[in-house]
Amino acid sequence: MKIVVSSSGTTALKPRGFPVMEIALLGAAVAVFFLFPENLALASYVGIFALFALSLDVALGIAGIVTLGHAVFFGVGAYTAGLIAIAGWSEPISGVLLGGLAAAVLALAIGPFILRLTGLPLVMITLAVGVFFFEAANKMTWLTGGDDGLYNIELAPVLGIFEWSVFGTMEYLYVLAWLGAIFYAAQRLAASPFGFALRGIRENRLRMGLIGSSVLGHLVVAYAVSAFIAGVAGALLAQTTEFVGLEVLSIEQSIDVVIMLVLGGVGRLFGALLGAPVYLLVKDLSKQWNPHAWMIVIGMLLIFVMLFARGGIYGGLASLMSRRRLNQGEPE
Repeated sequence: MKIVVSSSGTTALKPRGFPVMEIALLGAAVAVFFLFPENLALASYVGIFALFALSLDVALGIAGIVTLGHAVFFGVGAYTAGLIAIAGWSEPISGVLLGGLAAAVLALAIGPFILRLTGLPLVMITLAVGVFFFEAANKMTWLTGGDDGLYNIELAPVLGIFEWSVFGTMEYLYVLAWLGAIFYAAQRLAASPFGFALRGIRENRLRMGLIGSSVLGHLVVAYAVSAFIAGVAGALLAQTTEFVGLEVLSIEQSIDVVIMLVLGGVGRLFGALLGAPVYLLVKDLSKQWNPHAWMIVIGMLLIFVMLFARGGIYGGLASLMSRRRLNQGEPE
């Protein structure tokens, strides 16, 4: 891969020869499958949250939509998939798609109103939307189950052939397939003219409006795409765990995914795939060490990344690779 460092200090990887990062991540996924077969349920959980972080990167990293309520779409996808399964529709792939579509429809409904705002007002309104949906789900026990949640979610075999496994084998492969397909689509979106228009809006909304770009329209579409991906992630969580609880809509869930993305690197797509496993594994290990002080460990990790890894983990790796190429005399 060729690494380009812009004058502003941001880094980007451009394909040169074999897609090194893609191959490395695929190799890691295959290694997990063979080396840690007893932990595939945890690996599936990590993959789902990597997809959730990827959805936020589409909104925040590419379009510049700052939100603290992204768990709304994650939760809507989870509840949609859970409810239709309980109602008798057990085909899993269509259940995931319906979960994503429900989240996208919600984003299309509220996007034209909230995306007129920027900065702190946008952050506060998305936070308020998140709180509203959490409390609504808590009160609507007849639909969501309230504190008890949704359970007894039963699914048919994937494609009518592949049975679900108590060891998490099928679940892991299922999540991995969705993650790979959506990540590829997100890459194509980011590299398209629409993706470049979103980056222009992120950098200077006023200028893009002056040159004739439909700023609000572009943002609403990006918001809906991001919501669709988050809804897919939520639906996958419901299907693989066979349970949906109120925590899928919690503000803590929204904050967690922001931290994952910041750790991995905002606006780079690969950052979501790196930040989610690092955050979840560090969180799990630090909770085992001290259940009451794990946030201190996460905070120290964030400080370290902000000080020494510009652009998150992915940005830090890109900078190291760039310096290595320069030291070896290779052209940029």
